[in-house]
Amino acid sequence: MQAVGAIPKKKEVAIIDHPKPVLSSDNEVIVKSIDVGICGTDREICTFVYGDPPKDSDYLVLGHECLGIVQEVGSAVENFLPGDLVVPSVRRPCTHNHCAPCKDDMQDFCSTGDFVERGIKMRHGYMTEYWAEEEKYLNYVPVNLKDVAVLVEPLTIVEKAMAQVWPTQCRLPWAKDKDAKGRPNGKGLNAVVLGAGPVGILGAMKLKTEGFNTFVYSRSKAPNPKAELVESFGVPYISAQETSLEELAERVGNIDLVYEAVGVSSISYKVLSILGLNGIYVFTGIPAPKPAIEVDADLIMRNLVLKNQVVIGTVNADQGAFISAIKDLGVFMERWPEALKRIITSRFGAQDSRSLLLDKATGIKNVISFDH
Repeated sequence: MQAVGAIPKKKEVAIIDHPKPVLSSDNEVIVKSIDVGICGTDREICTFVYGDPPKDSDYLVLGHECLGIVQEVGSAVENFLPGDLVVPSVRRPCTHNHCAPCKDDMQDFCSTGDFVERGIKMRHGYMTEYWAEEEKYLNYVPVNLKDVAVLVEPLTIVEKAMAQVWPTQCRLPWAKDKDAKGRPNGKGLNAVVLGAGPVGILGAMKLKTEGFNTFVYSRSKAPNPKAELVESFGVPYISAQETSLEELAERVGNIDLVYEAVGVSSISYKVLSILGLNGIYVFTGIPAPKPAIEVDADLIMRNLVLKNQVVIGTVNADQGAFISAIKDLGVFMERWPEALKRIITSRFGAQDSRSLLLDKATGIKNVISFDH
C-alpha cells in the first residue's frame, strides 16, 4: 500500500510501497486513514534535522495528526467497532521499569527520553492507507466532527498546556474563580497568543471559550486570511509589523498568560520580556537549529523574580488532552463552525505530499486525504 516516508540515508522524501498491517495481538485495531495533517514537525523531518526510522527500516512513514476509520478489531478490543471514527495519540512509553511517568500512562512526561513517537521517532506514522494500533492509544470521535477531527492532535497542545496552567496558577486567587460548572476560568484575565498558525488559532479558540480576553499577536500585516479568520470568532489580531511590544502591552494591559505557538525564539523571548505581574508563559514551539540569539537575560530574570512569573514548556499530550480536545472541537463547532472549518485550507491526495512537505508552506493547515 502507499505511504509517504522520509529516507534519512538518501535524504529523500518519497511515496513508498509499505506493507499493509495485520492484527498482531488481540488488543490491536486496524484503521484506514481518512485525513492526515501536515505540520511544521513533518516539514522539519523532511529537512533531516531529526526524525528516526524504526530499527528494522531505512525509512520513516510520516504523519502524526490523523483521523481514521476502524476496519478490524482484535478479540480483546472492548471499546471500538468497525466503522468507528478514531484519532490516535502520538507518543508511546519507554520500556524502563524505573520510569514512573511511563508506567502511569504519562509518557509525555517520560523521564528517560527513550519514548518513541509515531511518525517522528522510531515508529512509523499515519501517512499511509492503513495502520495498526493498540486500543488504548485510540480516541473515539463523534461523526459530526468528521470534517474537522484531523485538528484534534494540534488542539491537544493547548489542552495539555492549560492542564498545567490551571494547577500552577492556583497559587493565585485569580485562578480560583470558577464558572457555573465549578471549572476555573479566565474571566477578567488577559491572554496573548503568539502566532496565527493552526496551533495558535486553536489556542485562541480554547482561551476565548475559557473566558480570557484573548489577543493574537503575529507577524503579517492585516488584512490577511489568518487575521480575518481570527477576528471572525471575536479575537483581535495584532500585527507585529505594525504594533511594537510596548504598544502591545499598553493595548492588552497586564498580560496574565502568553501562549507561544510560533517556534521562533527571537520574537518569543522579546514577548517574554513584557509578561505581566504574576503571569505565566507557555512555550510550545521547537525552533529549528540556528545560530544563538541575544536576549536581555537580566531583564527576564528580574521579571521572573520580582513579578512572580512562571515559564513552562509543554510537549505532546496524554489521553486526557485528547479527550478534552475532542470535547472542545464540539464546542468550537457549535460556536464558530465556519471559522473552525477554515483552519483546514485544502485537502490533497498522497501524490501531492512531496510538494506540500518540501515546498514553501502555504495556507493554514493542509491535509493529505486518503479518500481524495
